[in-house]
Amino acid sequence: MKTSARNQFEGTVKSITTGSVNDEVTLEIANGALITAIITKESTAHLGLTEGAKAFALVKASSVILATDLEGVKLSTRNQLTGTVTELNKGAVNAEVALEVAPGMVITTIVTNQSVDNLGLAPGVKATAIIKASHVIVGTKA
Repeated sequence: MKTSARNQFEGTVKSITTGSVNDEVTLEIANGALITAIITKESTAHLGLTEGAKAFALVKASSVILATDLEGVKLSTRNQLTGTVTELNKGAVNAEVALEVAPGMVITTIVTNQSVDNLGLAPGVKATAIIKASHVIVGTKA
């Protein structure tokens, strides 16, 4: 599969919480990490999602927020994956940041250069990727 989404995670459906309009689908991805998506009930049915089914999650790099110094902070965002900055490439306005959150599992994000400076981002710095469940796209292979 080829897609422009920088973040592509294969996994297994761990749980599905059914709502009246939307479902909450949690995938277990690399090394036991979890990623939760909010999708329509129609999509859950169309994709044939059930617990134990194989699926993948897609997240655009621009949909990932980075944060540092979150100890003692509670957020409503379901997807919070902490790791270490492994790569940082600054452009004229924005920077591409790679965050390794598990061995072999890297999340790529695009943030402003001002955010890089404000957060003190550099290779080796601990940071957390924050992804709203509504920004996660779920798919299956036909």
